[in-house]
Amino acid sequence: MSTDKPAGGGKPPVKVGFYDIEKTIGKGNFAVVKLARHRITKTEVAIKIIDKSQLDASNLQKVHREVKVLKTLDHPHIVKLYQVMESKNMIYLVSEYARNGEMFDYIARYGRMSETMARRKFWQILSAVDYCHSRHIVHRDLKAENLLLDGNMNMKIADWGFSNYYTPDGHLNTWCGSPPYAAPEVFEGKKYTGPEIDIWSLGVVLYVLVCGALPFDGATLPALRDRVLSGRFRIPYFMSSDCEHLVRKMLVLDPNRRYKIDHIKRHRWMQTDEPPRLYLDNPTVRAERTTDPNEQVLRVMQELGIDTARARESLLTEAYDNYTAIYLLLLERLKQHRSSLQGDKQTSLDQSTQRETAI
Repeated sequence: MSTDKPAGGGKPPVKVGFYDIEKTIGKGNFAVVKLARHRITKTEVAIKIIDKSQLDASNLQKVHREVKVLKTLDHPHIVKLYQVMESKNMIYLVSEYARNGEMFDYIARYGRMSETMARRKFWQILSAVDYCHSRHIVHRDLKAENLLLDGNMNMKIADWGFSNYYTPDGHLNTWCGSPPYAAPEVFEGKKYTGPEIDIWSLGVVLYVLVCGALPFDGATLPALRDRVLSGRFRIPYFMSSDCEHLVRKMLVLDPNRRYKIDHIKRHRWMQTDEPPRLYLDNPTVRAERTTDPNEQVLRVMQELGIDTARARESLLTEAYDNYTAIYLLLLERLKQHRSSLQGDKQTSLDQSTQRETAI
């Protein structure tokens, strides 16, 4: 990895590998997130820059687990990982850039959503969580700040630092996530399987989308804990009875009685409108990323003077290096192009079947 630093020493790098850093878009305790642009594909990406010298062993393990999990995930409503660069002191995680930022900021700016809009967003979030649970992965930090909106206002689940693998008969016990979204069993320090705490957090997320506020809050952590453990929250006058029913079935104190994802998907509130066409796990999609690369993308790489044999090797070994990044960025462009063509065809079909109107 080559990192070019501007004169002046202490300033952050303006170039990292094949990326030109443009601006800071987020900051955390041990990391900063930069907006950058890939020099070859010209694609905007987000680069999470982590200072390893500031991390203890536990937090470093979290970073490595996040990388491991993201390498296994490929879903349209999960932020994609493109590249990992690591030096003695720094880790750079290059991922998909969600142009419209956090759902938290959207709600803060525009207020609560209509139930129709909230349902559309919630289906996207739910499909991604369902995808993860089917692979025995739990997120454990679902909240409005970790739900991002891309350029088309589609949801992207981000920040997988607390994620972990689970087994149906196993038990996790780590305190994870943000307290207002944490399940009661987490507050009580009880062991849990995994999916049930994501379901609780999803119940809080749905409430936030529809109400523009949290169901549980408190001036102090003990006060918040008491509110959560009471299981009582206010239902505003504008929430429909169907939505209220679903929220109450998700925010159940007893994790064994809490709704499962299949129950949520079948709930009448979720079925009010025609459910959106959701992502189905297609083996060829994953294969395009690894064992059976897309030949059209490889031809473009060859035209750009990139060693395609090295690219194939990088994909096969899941190296997530420069070759992997260029391939995945170009593949994403190809998918977007295909999607736009399908959208144009559908629009044309819809227009051709519309009846004439005097309006």
